[in-house]
This record gives sequence, C-alpha cells and structure tokens, in this order.
Amino acid sequence: MLIRRASDHLPASEITDERLYLDRRAFLGRAAGIGLAAAAGIGGAGNLLACAVGGDDGRGEDGSAEGRTTIADEPTSYDKITTYNNFYEFGTDKGDPSDPDNTRAFRPRPWSVAVEGLVGKPATYALEDFIKPSKLEERIYRMRCVEGWSMVIPWLGFPLADVIRRAEPLASARYVEFTTLYDPKQMPGQRRNVLDWPYKEGLRLDEAMHPLTILSTGIYGKALLPPNGAPLRLVVPWKYGFKGIKSIVRIRLTDAQPRTAWNDAAPNEYGFYSNVNPNVDHPRWSQAKERRIGEFRKRPTLIFNGYGDQVARLYAGMDLRKNF
Repeated sequence: MLIRRASDHLPASEITDERLYLDRRAFLGRAAGIGLAAAAGIGGAGNLLACAVGGDDGRGEDGSAEGRTTIADEPTSYDKITTYNNFYEFGTDKGDPSDPDNTRAFRPRPWSVAVEGLVGKPATYALEDFIKPSKLEERIYRMRCVEGWSMVIPWLGFPLADVIRRAEPLASARYVEFTTLYDPKQMPGQRRNVLDWPYKEGLRLDEAMHPLTILSTGIYGKALLPPNGAPLRLVVPWKYGFKGIKSIVRIRLTDAQPRTAWNDAAPNEYGFYSNVNPNVDHPRWSQAKERRIGEFRKRPTLIFNGYGDQVARLYAGMDLRKNF
C-alpha cells in the first residue's frame, strides 16, 4: 500500500512527479529505489497505487478491512484535474475556475475554520493550527461527477473524523454541515444568483466519521489550487462530486438534516445522500456509465463508486431510490 505523510510545504525534491504516477513502470522503479520494493511483491502495482485508509496497515480503527480499498486505476493527470472543474463560485463553465481572471483576487492564506454547533469544544482554528502536517496522507480515490465524468485523484489530506473527535460531539449530534467562504470580491461567481450562497453541504455523522471521508489540502503532493477547493475541501469518494464542498470556513454539528446547496436548488435532481448509483438516473441523463477524463470510451458506473464493501452497511435497510 502507499501512504504518504507530508507537510503543507513539501520541498520540490520530495514531490513525486505526476508523470511517475502515470507511468507505472517508472513508478515501480522509483519505489524500489526508496525502499518500497517489498510492497511490490504483495499484489504488485495495484498495492503501490493504493488508497490506504485508517491506520498504517490500511485498516479501520476496529481492525477490520472497512477502511481499506485498493485502486489500480491510473491517476488522472495533474493538468486535467486542475483545469476541468465545477466550482460555481468562480464561474459555471468547466474552465472558469482555472481562469486567472476569475481567481486572481482569491486569497487562501490566512484562512480560518470554525468548528461549532453540538460540540463540547467549539473553536475557530487558523488553518496552520487546524492541520497537523505529520498526519497528512496521500489517498488515491475515484471521483465521480453527476454529469457523467470521472477522475482518479491522488489527494493529500487527513480524516474528517479527527476534527470531529477533537470537537467532542454531543450525544444529540446527528449531522455535519459544511459552509464555503462567501466573499463576492474574492469569488466573482457569487455575484450571480445561480445558487443560494454561501454554498452548503452536509453528511450524516456516521458518514462524516467513516475512515474514507477526508479533508484535503492538496493533490499530487502539492497544495490545492483554487479550482480544486483551496485551501481545504471535503472528499467523500462514494458520493457524487458536488458533495465535496470546497474552500470550507465552517463545520457545524447539528441534530437535524442540514439544507444543502444543490438539494435546495433542484431537489428532484440532487438528493441529500447523492451516493453514486448506476440504477438511479438523473432526470435529464443516465448515470449507468461514466467517462474518465482523458479517455474516450465509457465504462460502467460502479455502485457507491466502487466502495460498496466499505460503505454499503451505512445504508442497510434504506431505499436507495427514494434516498438518492
């Protein structure tokens, strides 16, 4: 398995070139040179290109394999990940969030995150105090967007559960609400009423505490750029991409299901759960297949985006067509 822990400011010599991710032979050769050759003998390249979650052995806190998954898919190129995005705060076209004209006023530092609501220890953290660099891990996740496209992204991040435990949630807490920065001077897309700003998202508490759920600070070992949600965003790999709220400034625990941006805007199209499900079509298109960015062929969409072994139990007994 591959777990990388790194500071927010890695020296260039420590950042793996993205071409090495995409050239598996070169990556394996580099791995052997830095002492990972033994891992290549345990399942080969698939284990080296792994998403290891939980402890260092890739297991959940209870020792089960719930928090572990292996991805042999080749990661999407850094260029594609940073230039093809949905982030309406900077514009509604896929290229708008990477256009310097739309992001030049955005300032990801200094940054603070408030953790509040039904917690024993509410606090507002400076980003530098919020993140323990030694806890950052690299996790390669499939990411599926509701419009029918997908990517494989090497995220740098840490478990959201760490933040929630630090806040000491009260027994009455059932949900977690997230809020994006609202500042039309920095985010010109907020000057248009395409959504009810600020952008909000939410998870059930057990979803938020799941070991696959992370807060990300970077991709490919580099700090997040504005189009990807700088400086801090949510990643929930078994859900459609719009659940991965970006540029987070507030995390609030509640006892009631929070309102969310897209569910408010079009509740018949975007449900609260938004789990990847090939059997539940969007009203305007099928979700049965997806196209990986950088490829021409389509592939079948996987239930829970391929993470069913890890997360299906969260929805035992639920009607996944009704609770879409």
